[in-house]
Amino acid sequence: MEGYLGEFYLWVKALHIIFVIFWMAGMFMLPRYLAYHSTTKVGSDEDKNWIERERRLMRIIINPAMSITWILGLMLVFNIGLDAGGWLHAKLLLVFLLSGFHGMLSKYRKAFERGERPKSETYFRRINEIPAVFIFAIVLLVVPKAF
Repeated sequence: MEGYLGEFYLWVKALHIIFVIFWMAGMFMLPRYLAYHSTTKVGSDEDKNWIERERRLMRIIINPAMSITWILGLMLVFNIGLDAGGWLHAKLLLVFLLSGFHGMLSKYRKAFERGERPKSETYFRRINEIPAVFIFAIVLLVVPKAF
């Protein structure tokens, strides 16, 4: 708990976890939304409704939650230092990859907005499970700090 955060360390850590939960909730929802959206007719009212839902999900929940997660996470990293152990480097790598997944979903959302259907419903249902793999690995790295 030493470092520049001092007595606020646990508050920053708690807020970090809360915003991770918000981010992951959105990351589970968006691929499911895209799966449902992929079956709609381009230009239909249903298509327009899905475009709006996806846009709101990204702009109101997912993007702000990811940004705040990163800010708070970096505060924690600077507080404990990059020499905290291999677990931290592995976690950061996974968070970078998860952020890339976030970017990929954003790209797909924008394609749907343009009337494109870049992937199938099955594809989006399958990738819906990717955040769970990341969460599992990250929590197992952070809690026991095995290395």
